[in-house]
Amino acid sequence: MRQNPSFAMTDVGEIRRLIHLNPWVTLVSQTDDGLVASHYAVMLDDTRDDLTIVGHVGKPDDAILGLGERELLVVVQGPHGYITPRWYGDVPAVPTWNFVSAHLSGIPELLSPDENLRVLERLVDRFEGDGDDARGLYRLPNDEAFIERLERGTVGFRLTPTRVTAKRKLSQNKTAEVVETIIAGLADEGPERAPLVAEMRRAADARVRP
Repeated sequence: MRQNPSFAMTDVGEIRRLIHLNPWVTLVSQTDDGLVASHYAVMLDDTRDDLTIVGHVGKPDDAILGLGERELLVVVQGPHGYITPRWYGDVPAVPTWNFVSAHLSGIPELLSPDENLRVLERLVDRFEGDGDDARGLYRLPNDEAFIERLERGTVGFRLTPTRVTAKRKLSQNKTAEVVETIIAGLADEGPERAPLVAEMRRAADARVRP
């Protein structure tokens, strides 16, 4: 991802927030047969305060990706959307696309079966929600045979990135007035634009904060 100083996101806390809010990532690896990609959910490692992530892949994706043997690129995609030049006023302009994204690269560490199981349990706990559903929450069965099948079918990993590129392109190169016009225009387009509106508002507020 080409970096631009105007849009660079370097604050670790903000990148952690991006990962937490957008756990469905793309895993990319270079193999002898060319590039391969897979899609899985990841989480921040709860024992660390850096950008270390944990996750798992199903077999044989571990072998296809060369997990633990070669560099892995993790693409985290946040809110994004089309920006029309109509919102810029009567000036020469072209359309663009606003987005928030991060690339994390490094050689992942393979987890032990016990660590992998803990990651799986954390994933389930997070996405099952708060238990308001009358049917109750799902939990991984505490059954030895079931756990053995899980261990045979998945491979957990921990990635502490050695290279990070994060970008928040949210019209920071426009005047505050134009940014407000863009935010209003996006909001008028419907609720599906809400995540991008929220990110633009966050960036705009940070811009004027002393």
